[in-house]
Amino acid sequence: MQDHYRAILEEIGEDPNREGLVRTPYRAQEAMKFLTRGYQQNLTEILNGAIFEEAYDDMVIVRDIEFYSLCEHHLLPFYGRAHVAYIPNGKIVGISKVARIVDMFARRLQVQERLTIQVADAMQEALQPRGVAVVTEARHMCMLMRGVEKQNSMVMSSHVIGQFRTDRSTRGEFMRLLSMRASTNL
Repeated sequence: MQDHYRAILEEIGEDPNREGLVRTPYRAQEAMKFLTRGYQQNLTEILNGAIFEEAYDDMVIVRDIEFYSLCEHHLLPFYGRAHVAYIPNGKIVGISKVARIVDMFARRLQVQERLTIQVADAMQEALQPRGVAVVTEARHMCMLMRGVEKQNSMVMSSHVIGQFRTDRSTRGEFMRLLSMRASTNL
């Protein structure tokens, strides 16, 4: 990979032997490995047994989970927040695992729409809940710093499964709860 980064530096007209660039191919390689580490992870490892029997059957929401990903079309970052809800069906998951699931899929070459679906499907697979809802909102550097250069654009995508898809009032409750701002007194 370092040889490829060195060739890219040369192709854009830089000298990869210049003092500031000598270690850039190595650093770029390590950065790319970090930014795409989700390919090396799987749901079983992420969950690590943190699924628990529990009679709780109301909506659970983990909101404002920040994520960072790379657009598969331009290899430029997109970043934002994911909001994940589920309605347990006898099982709950350790809440940090929800954020880890988001990260596992975000740390791959992605499109936001697929990321949203993958998180929802993973929650469904792990818990078999009565329903799952995921909303992601992100800013895409491919729109901010190149192309149309729209600095205030935000992309939102959603995916709903089970009761969130079949029951409009459940979906509406989720959307209302998302629109409420978190308390600043926490």
